[in-house]
Amino acid sequence: MKTKTARRLGGIAMAAIVVAIAGSAVAQSFPSRPIRMIVPFPPGNASDLAARILADPLGERLGQQVVVDNRPGATGALGIQQLMQANPDGHTLMMTSLAPITVNPALTKSLPYHPQNDLEPVAMVGFTSMMLVTTPSFPAKTVGEAIGLIRANPGKYSYAHIGVGTLSHMTMELFRYLAGLDMVAVPYRGSGQALVDVASGDVQIMWDGMTSSLPQAQGGRVRPLAVSTSTRSTFAAEVPTLAEAGMETLTKFEVEGWSGMFAPARTPREVIARVNAEVNRILADPTFRQRLMTQNLEAYPPRTPDDFRRFIAVDLERWTTVVREAKIEAPQ
Repeated sequence: MKTKTARRLGGIAMAAIVVAIAGSAVAQSFPSRPIRMIVPFPPGNASDLAARILADPLGERLGQQVVVDNRPGATGALGIQQLMQANPDGHTLMMTSLAPITVNPALTKSLPYHPQNDLEPVAMVGFTSMMLVTTPSFPAKTVGEAIGLIRANPGKYSYAHIGVGTLSHMTMELFRYLAGLDMVAVPYRGSGQALVDVASGDVQIMWDGMTSSLPQAQGGRVRPLAVSTSTRSTFAAEVPTLAEAGMETLTKFEVEGWSGMFAPARTPREVIARVNAEVNRILADPTFRQRLMTQNLEAYPPRTPDDFRRFIAVDLERWTTVVREAKIEAPQ
């Protein structure tokens, strides 16, 4: 019995050694050919923009071309499946937003992937804030006034969002949950028409991405009340955070529309560490940071893959709580 157990343990140990040696060999030769950067969304998405801005400097630092490959479909699931099928050697990576990583898993348990088991976090790249905007004729001029007005009139006011499970929708649901608000949801296919209707007063309020909401706010077509991040946005320094509204329940409110890089599971740690180090060096470059800012994206400070992994766990817990408490059902 002891002999069989010893043999089994010896076999496991030998397999681990073989895997370690193979991983070391892959790491030493990485990269040996162009790198494919999957984006599971169409061109123009924030993750796509981040990938394209990062591709050239990352390719220069790694000594190989980085090619962006858009694979949209199924709210990011198709692109993730492409990544899962790739060899875990670092030559196929993915740049994605939070939607398929922390929002979709909170909404549905029948995904064809498990983000924490099938993907390896590599690097956090950039983020954008959401902005709370209202119609200019809205009686409330501050977040505190808006909450008081909506609480005093349950079911009277409506909010726009751009689809169940989108960050626009989920941010409002988190806001409603923390502030205890009863409002009517009005879904749209995109930010364009939603903001037009907020501007006209057909709906009164909306959380929307900075890329689309900021120009409308700057033009006076909508009124900005707050940003969703814990600090004021570089792009709208005059707009306060929710924490600055002074309500205790809102001090826990923080939403970032983040974009980050992933590798297939079982990619050697040495390869992930190499890519992470190069990305962090690029993020520290003022020229790169400025290029991100032209797309209303802010660069993250350098963070490790483990930092990213912990960040994802917190984000997933947040959206799981929102889905449960707001009784949100995944779109069919």
